[in-house]
Amino acid sequence: MFSRKARLKDIAALTGVSIGTVDRVLHDRGQVAEKTREKVLRAAKELNYSPNIIARALKTRKGFNIISLLPFPTDENSFWEKHPEGMEKAMLELDQFPVSLRQYTFDLNNEKSFQKKAAEVMRQNFDGIVLAPVFKNESITFCSLLRKKKIPFVFVDNFLTETNFLAYIGENIFGSGRVAGQLADLVTPGNKDILVINIAKNLRNMHHLNKRTDGFISYLADKSYRKRKTLKLNIPGTDKQVVKKSLEKVFMKYPDIATIFVTGSKSYKIAENAYGFGNDGVNIIGYDLLENNVECLKEGKIKFLIGQRPEEQTYRAIKKLFEYLSLKKVPDKLDYLPVDIVTSENVDFFINSH
Repeated sequence: MFSRKARLKDIAALTGVSIGTVDRVLHDRGQVAEKTREKVLRAAKELNYSPNIIARALKTRKGFNIISLLPFPTDENSFWEKHPEGMEKAMLELDQFPVSLRQYTFDLNNEKSFQKKAAEVMRQNFDGIVLAPVFKNESITFCSLLRKKKIPFVFVDNFLTETNFLAYIGENIFGSGRVAGQLADLVTPGNKDILVINIAKNLRNMHHLNKRTDGFISYLADKSYRKRKTLKLNIPGTDKQVVKKSLEKVFMKYPDIATIFVTGSKSYKIAENAYGFGNDGVNIIGYDLLENNVECLKEGKIKFLIGQRPEEQTYRAIKKLFEYLSLKKVPDKLDYLPVDIVTSENVDFFINSH
């Protein structure tokens, strides 16, 4: 049998005080003796009491304007197609409340595009924002402006410890790098080398890629007894000739590379160009269930993909932001999602379930 949800009258019966007193304690209204307050809170915890959030939000009836500022998807990187789906699902569930959402997007590869959109956002009238802080320096500046206006912001995809964000929903970036390191260690012979590839025009400003790299390297450092090298390569763009030339150069210098870890979403760009250098058995590990990545995974060109559940990130972000605005419910600051390890054998499950 399912247990019945605890009510105010249940707490009152257990503590021997009136329902009105219980209400004052739980909703911080009016004066209550400290001893009584402690007794009520103890009973509420014991009964696993949780307030009816919908009913409380309906009572406020105050309208809220939420904004999102995320990268727009491209043909090369469709990862950001999923984020609007999560927000739209959340907004459907909040349809009975006076809350609106406006979506703004910027170019993932252009800091100035972000700055322009951020400036446009600051001219709007809004109560909270869901933000992907892709560019570290520009995002810190933007968040300081939000802070001055006392506008709460929730991060998705990655977070910046230098800012006072309300919450973050997404992977443990450093931890997922360590998971990738463990996968690499499992499939790489002890006498073979591992290559870490970042694809970024300005890697120093792409802090999430650096955090993944740090996590990956830290795991392999724990296995320092292996007789292998861990190498790094930064490719400034996705042009086929640039990618191919960069790979050719590194494989000529280090012919014992057996595994490649791609820190971002464009693993397929490496998979399509990494063969033909006498290394047809190379293992590639990357991120995200992009169509091109999945195709390479099924063809055996990619060994593992790590999924980030983008739609779940933004779904939770909208819900947390709304509950904070309407109910002053402060969320957990770090809401880490599971690290999905995807192979050719289970990829269809992840595609169908998300």
